[in-house]
Amino acid sequence: MSKIFFDYLVEFETVEAEIKKASKTPEEKEELWRIVDDIVNHKALAFILDKLPIQHHGEFLEKFHQAPHDTDLFNYLSEKIGENIEELLRQELGSLAYELLGEIKGDIKVKKQK
Repeated sequence: MSKIFFDYLVEFETVEAEIKKASKTPEEKEELWRIVDDIVNHKALAFILDKLPIQHHGEFLEKFHQAPHDTDLFNYLSEKIGENIEELLRQELGSLAYELLGEIKGDIKVKKQK
């Protein structure tokens, strides 16, 4: 997983525990983490772009591309959006974590039934 400025907003501990339960091999574990990482990144960026006025999309994406780990991007976003995007994103990603846990737990139940 690459380091992205919003990573610390997601509580991965419970997701990690479920991934460990669901995966039988290190390859399965790695694949599940890759999927979770992709889902979180897509959800976060879509949420940010939905909130950010369209005229700032290009500038934000350029800043993000240059330094995806830079937490100062929250300052830029809050200024352009006019809201505390960090807190809004924390709530959005918290909801996503619960959804992912449900999906992973659902997969465990399906595997156990087979």
